[in-house]
Amino acid sequence: MPRWHPLQPADASFFATAPHIYRFPTEFPVPPEQVWDSLTSDESVSAWGLGVRSLRWTSARPFGIDATREVELPLGLITVRERFFRWDEGRGYSFYVTEANRPWLRRFAEDYVVEPGRDGGTRFTWTIALEPTPAMRLPMLVGSPLNRLAFGQLVRGGQAYFAKNASSLGGAR
Repeated sequence: MPRWHPLQPADASFFATAPHIYRFPTEFPVPPEQVWDSLTSDESVSAWGLGVRSLRWTSARPFGIDATREVELPLGLITVRERFFRWDEGRGYSFYVTEANRPWLRRFAEDYVVEPGRDGGTRFTWTIALEPTPAMRLPMLVGSPLNRLAFGQLVRGGQAYFAKNASSLGGAR
């Protein structure tokens, strides 16, 4: 049984004040409703590819503020428990990590924004904000370019997922 390490809560201001902020705006070739349906599905972003190893909602539907889930990153690197503090149905959500199975982070939050994009597609913006523990400050600073590359895998996976499935999902043409 993993040992869980509590993290401090975060709110929307953390996306502007965190020591490490990674923002990934992109376009998907499907309508916003399709992206939202994927984000709120049982698989959510784990269906998009390598960015997430497994994801399990731990709240009952319908999801909203205070919904929870547990997410494991690839290679068993870290597993986190999340609590949603913003839920704008069809437009986006934000959550912070309540616990992690590794003692690396003090605060961690993510923000997902789904907006109409070009040609009937979706403008998707994913933001990650994190604050490492004191012991991880230097490694996190040195590893920031690698973290950006690794985190970006989720968006690249989403681009490939929606491009491949645009016609079967009824996407923009």
